[in-house]
Amino acid sequence: MLFLKKLSYLLAKFTALFIILLACVTFYKPELFTWVKGDAQIIVLSLIMLSMGMTLGVQDYKILAQRPLDILIGTVLQYTVMPFTAIAVAKGFDLSPALTLGLVLVGSCPGGVASNIMTFLCKGDVAFSVGMTTVSTLLAPVMTPLLLNYIVGQTVEMDGWAMFKFMLLVTVLPVLVGSVLNITLHRKKWFQDLRELMPGVAVINFAFIVGGVVALYGNYFLQSGFIVLLCIVFHNLIGYALGYLGGKLFGMSLPKKKTISIEVGVQNAGLATGLSMKFFPTIPESAVVCAVACVWHSVAGTVYANFLLWVDKYRKQPVEPLSEQDLVEES
Repeated sequence: MLFLKKLSYLLAKFTALFIILLACVTFYKPELFTWVKGDAQIIVLSLIMLSMGMTLGVQDYKILAQRPLDILIGTVLQYTVMPFTAIAVAKGFDLSPALTLGLVLVGSCPGGVASNIMTFLCKGDVAFSVGMTTVSTLLAPVMTPLLLNYIVGQTVEMDGWAMFKFMLLVTVLPVLVGSVLNITLHRKKWFQDLRELMPGVAVINFAFIVGGVVALYGNYFLQSGFIVLLCIVFHNLIGYALGYLGGKLFGMSLPKKKTISIEVGVQNAGLATGLSMKFFPTIPESAVVCAVACVWHSVAGTVYANFLLWVDKYRKQPVEPLSEQDLVEES
């Protein structure tokens, strides 16, 4: 068990490297991951969301109840900044409808589960991060289909109701199951051990999703790889900047500004990839965009978190303490 815990820790720490290596292997051995489709894909996505749910306990839900304004501000920024920035970037780079769909799909998905770790690394407000990720995920079955239909529905045929039902199955249900398990079994030693393994499980399943895209659509990446990466980079960086500015506009403390910046900028691109493969199988380029975003968000998010920490040290200023109101909310 100790070996598995260490392995889980290493996978979580070197997520991007692991995914990149697996993607490279898949280019030469695509048959390794052609199974990531249909029911297998649903299981993979559900395991990712289950791992997130297993981190949520009673205290996390109390935080949601105690800090509704913060969560509301963060969620509104999440579901406005990223999807509309995505379409702006797509138009700016004159992307094809297929590539535009992929970028907007990434922008319309909830916050990424890795954002909580990144927030911890930069000494942000972890409780706020968990709250934002939870709420954006629970709202995703409604918000993601609505945003997609509004932004690109005129150019792409999609079944919003089917997507809603699918997202309930692979996002909300696993999160709730994981959370209930955590609340009822968190004192059990075997469950505590199992919970420590879940970050590694999530990383492995993220890698499976990316591997499935590379196996099925790898040749499309070779055709449009640079422009795809450039658009994802712009989209991601704008998300960080506008998230931080949004926190500043609403007078948030430094830890909260860091947190909302990361939460807005880091998307659940693994979920976007699964949705693209499920609902737009005839538009493979969209899945390629989502898969590249999986890797980029893992790399850039970690680098950005360390950059924020470095800025604090460079200024030789202590991290701004939580305000009196924040302390009341935390208690």
